[in-house]
Amino acid sequence: MTDIIDELAWRGLISQSTDLGELRKAVYSGPVTAYGGFDPTAAGLHIGNLVLPIALVGGATGLIGDPSGKSAERVLNSPEMVAGWVERIRREVSRFLDFSPGPAGALVVSNLDWTQPLSALEFLRDIGKHFPVNVMLGREAVRARLESGGISYTEFSYQILQANDFLELYRRHGCTLQVGGSDQWGNLVSGVDLIRRVTGESVHALATPLITKPDGTKYGKSEGGAIWISADLMSPYAFYQFWLNRADEEMPGLLRVFSFRSRVDIEALEEQVREQPAARVAQRELAAEVTELVHGPAETEQAIAASRALFGQGDLAQLDEKTLAAALDEVPSADLGRVSSGAGAAWHIRKQSSAAAEMGWSVAGVQAGEDAANASSGVSVAGESMPPVADLMAGTGIVPSKSAARRVITEGGAYLNNRRVQSPDERPGPGDLLYGRYLVLRRGKRVVAGVRVGSS
Repeated sequence: MTDIIDELAWRGLISQSTDLGELRKAVYSGPVTAYGGFDPTAAGLHIGNLVLPIALVGGATGLIGDPSGKSAERVLNSPEMVAGWVERIRREVSRFLDFSPGPAGALVVSNLDWTQPLSALEFLRDIGKHFPVNVMLGREAVRARLESGGISYTEFSYQILQANDFLELYRRHGCTLQVGGSDQWGNLVSGVDLIRRVTGESVHALATPLITKPDGTKYGKSEGGAIWISADLMSPYAFYQFWLNRADEEMPGLLRVFSFRSRVDIEALEEQVREQPAARVAQRELAAEVTELVHGPAETEQAIAASRALFGQGDLAQLDEKTLAAALDEVPSADLGRVSSGAGAAWHIRKQSSAAAEMGWSVAGVQAGEDAANASSGVSVAGESMPPVADLMAGTGIVPSKSAARRVITEGGAYLNNRRVQSPDERPGPGDLLYGRYLVLRRGKRVVAGVRVGSS
């Protein structure tokens, strides 16, 4: 990399800036202290947060919430909940930045440190007087809210608090560059203007574009939720699968934003997408790179192994139980348990919705037929041995009926734990249970389901 500004521009990471020429001069004059702020208005960070340098956690602004991009008033979270989220974000941030002492060492600070001691009178006298109301009303986020029904003073004041953060970071740490998403542009320039009014100095703001699909929709919104970077909110396997399932037309933009590879390497991957789309090399490379960045090499190796083993290209028994369970959460599945009835004990199969279905990914579903009711109410099968594989396939929904399952088995297209099922009447035995409770079913090469065996 010879010029950071040119590099960011090539990667499509500059949406707006105060003065790129002056910023370039500042960068070449010596170290520049920059920050990007994230409010703890949710339980963790998501992939959009990976785009920015991180330095500020909004312990104060998180109590209010930014109106940018919101059509209605935010639900205010309790101070206790926000404080917990602040500490969680501190831990998440520490995985990505170098906090070694020194001029280039990263810092994580909370704006509650300087906002909480500020009295209402001090806020109005020392900060508020620098904000013309007509300018505040002209900010895009405020204007949009006024047009859609109104905005409270609480959220209207958010831009003043964020501007004050920039001023405080300028005073305390010599911070001269704030980076944020393009929906934050009004707040960014409010900080630039406040510093100019209070100190007479010029500082910089740079907005990155919102990370969207080629059709303009946000990642995570249409899939059913944010793409979290915390393992307890989204498993490393599901995180890996998110990147692996990206469409070819998404890859150029995603590679340039999320990969640390050189321009030459990225352009080579883009060429492979055009020339050999079926190989999905770019998807696999990016999925591995970002998953390793977020979750580390060991979890990435397990996610890759699970992705291969689920489709018959690896040994399911080599997966750890956590990864296997997470993988089965992403495919159609059913719970299998013993229940008692008047006629004695029986096995009960209850179909579960998969995380993949909730994320909008392509999964098989139960169609009209003899087992259509299984999707909601489940079905009971009498006998001491576990139900036939055909019943389990229908129960998970990867075939429309038991008769269809038997037909797939007869044609040689059904697999239990990657072993071809030989007979329509074949039943799994105790030795087939992975970790004593899991079965993996597959129809053909690509349609996979899971069964969890326990008591009902």
